[in-house]
Order: sequence, then structure tokens, then C-alpha cells
Amino acid sequence: MPEFFMLFSEVIGHQELKTVLAGMVQQSRLSHALLFLGKEGSGALPLAMAFAQYVVSIPPAAPAVPDLFGNVTPLSGSASGGWIPPEEIHTQPAYQRAAQLMHPDLHFTFPVIPKKSGDKPVSDDYIADWRNFIQTFPYGNVFDWLQSIGADNKQGNITASECDRIHHQMNLKSFESETKVLLMWMPEYLKKEGNKLLKLIEEPPPHSLFILVAENEEDILPTILSRCQLVRVPPLDTRDIESALIERAGADPEKAAQIAGIADGNYREALSLLQQTDNDWNQLLREWLNACVKGGPAAQLAFSEEMHKMGREKQKQLLRYFIHLLELSIRSRIIGAEKVAMVETERDFTTRINKISSVSQQEAIVNELDKAIYYIERNANAKMMFQALSIKLFYIIQQKSVLLV
Repeated sequence: MPEFFMLFSEVIGHQELKTVLAGMVQQSRLSHALLFLGKEGSGALPLAMAFAQYVVSIPPAAPAVPDLFGNVTPLSGSASGGWIPPEEIHTQPAYQRAAQLMHPDLHFTFPVIPKKSGDKPVSDDYIADWRNFIQTFPYGNVFDWLQSIGADNKQGNITASECDRIHHQMNLKSFESETKVLLMWMPEYLKKEGNKLLKLIEEPPPHSLFILVAENEEDILPTILSRCQLVRVPPLDTRDIESALIERAGADPEKAAQIAGIADGNYREALSLLQQTDNDWNQLLREWLNACVKGGPAAQLAFSEEMHKMGREKQKQLLRYFIHLLELSIRSRIIGAEKVAMVETERDFTTRINKISSVSQQEAIVNELDKAIYYIERNANAKMMFQALSIKLFYIIQQKSVLLV
């Protein structure tokens, strides 16, 4: 059987959060219900999956009995009461079943669709598809999942029948682990049916753990949200995405650096960009800045027309990459360029941009780029917007212009 996931060490980034989660187990501070909250591509699902597999793989605390002289010693197992460090959990027999998503005490709930009219689907109907999805696309979103099971335009849902199934599973006695775990992905898809779970989550059976994984806090039933300990999963660090693209996706280091700067902490977006883009964003930015500070209105208009043809997603990608380079430029100026990890094209660009603009000017440019992304997302006319933005950039940096190419 293939292994689907995963040790903590195999989850991209989030080192501090991994340490906190392991400490919660070691110090017996684990809540009965955790909500991993992280935006798309942040790795909230892989992190929660690794944590769930870790918890069910920890052997039960060894029983202790007195001998004839009243001395108490453990019969077997860990003297620390079942605690196993995360980096060693793969040595436990239970982990092999957890890694295959076939552990009897590890259960999953996720949005599903009816296979035919009148069906009352539950997650177990799609468990084989789920295992395949986790193996092939662990950083995917709910759209990716629903398309993988042929949803087309159908709306996914976590049904009342699924809530009944959860009650049944969580009230069973554990088969081999000390803790039963239910991992629910996208509780946003629980509608009023979620009220059936309130009592169970608030007062769960002994040795039970609910792990919910969500993207949008405002779409979760408030009564469920209030019963969970919140674990906020931040966007991935740019350098973690860059390293993952090189090591896992085989990306060229220079292309990985560009994509990581554009992805805005979203590894799913980074993988998508790696497959789609043939653009050299660094060169495109140099051409734009030359049009702004040296080329005049005709060059600015020509660039605006070129960007208008590229489509909204690529327009946002260019602006995000520009923001990323400006952030590197500011850090280079403050802490020293030699202390900021960059590929050679980024280092050359940041050196040149620092020659023509101050920190305050760069901050002003970032503010304008943020506004432009906002307008693009609301269907602003790209040609007019880039023309106006080019004029603003000229006035921000006109006093310290040098040729960038």
C-alpha cells in the first residue's frame, strides 16, 4: 500500500507551529477539538493530517502495576507514558496504517456529492478517491477535490447522514490507539446539519479528538467555532515555497524564486504558476520601469496595452512579484544585502531599485501596487489602470531615475 502522508518533517514550513503541536501532546494540553484555520495553499490540511496521523500512532500509556514488594513499574512501552517524539513516530507499528489512511481509529469527513438522485452520501462512499487526492494533491482546495470526484457544477455538502455517521464512529471504543481522531475538512460545508454535532463536540466520548480544517472563519457555524481551540496556520514563508519548488517540483532556482515571490504564501498557487507561466517577470518589470522613468507617455501606453492582453491573473502576478522585490529591496537596505537570500537577478534588481528610490518611495510604490491588485480583482479596465499606475510611478521616482536595463 502507498503512504499518503506524512511526518511533520514532510510538511512544508511552519516549524514553530509543529513544535507547539507536539508540545501540546507531550504536556497533555491537547484540547478535545482543534480548528486548523488557514487560507488556501497555506498547508493547513497537510499539517492537520500529519498531526492526526501522529496522534493515533502514539502507543497507549503502558499500565503500571505493583510487584510483590509494592514497587510500581510499567509493564511495557514508553516510560514517559506513551510519548513519542514526532521525528520518531514512523517507527511505531500504528503509523504504517495511519500513513495509508487505513488506521481504524482515524476517521475523515469532507464535502461530497450524491452519486445519483435521492442519495444521502457520506464520506466513506468516497474514501478511495480521498486517499488518492491526498496522495496526489495535498495542497489542493475544495474545488480541486470536487472536480476530482466529477462534481462538475454540483454543490458539495457535509450531509445530515454524515453527522449521524460521526456520532456512531466517535462513540465506538478505540480499536488500538488511546485516542480516536476525526479529521473534518472544510466545516464551512456544514449547514444547519452541523447543529447535530454540537453536543458531541462539546462533550465528546473519552479519548476522542476532533480536528477541523477550514479556510474561512466567517463561514463556520458560530456554535461550532466556539467549541474549538483555534490553531491559526499562516501563509507559507516565501523561502519555504521556493525551497519546496526546487526540491519537490524540480523547478529551476531562478524560476522558483520568481514564483515564490508571486504566490503570496500559497503553495497551490505556486504549483499552478510553475505549470502555466512562461513569463520572465523580472525582465518585464525592468521594461516597465524604463517606460515609466525614461520612455515617456508613448512607452507607458505601449506597456499598458501589452498588460491589457495578458489577463487579470497574470496582471496580479506581475504586481505581486514587484511587491516581493520591493520588500527585498527594503530589507537589503536595512539589514544589508548580504544577509538577504536572493537569486542573482533579484539581487541585481534590488540593487538598481535602491539606487533610484528611497525606503519611503518604495513604500509608496507598494501602496499603489496593492491598490492596483484590488482594482484588478474588481474588474477595472487594465489598460487605463496600468497607464495611471505608470504615471504615478514616474512621479514617485522621477527625481532619482537611472537606466535599469
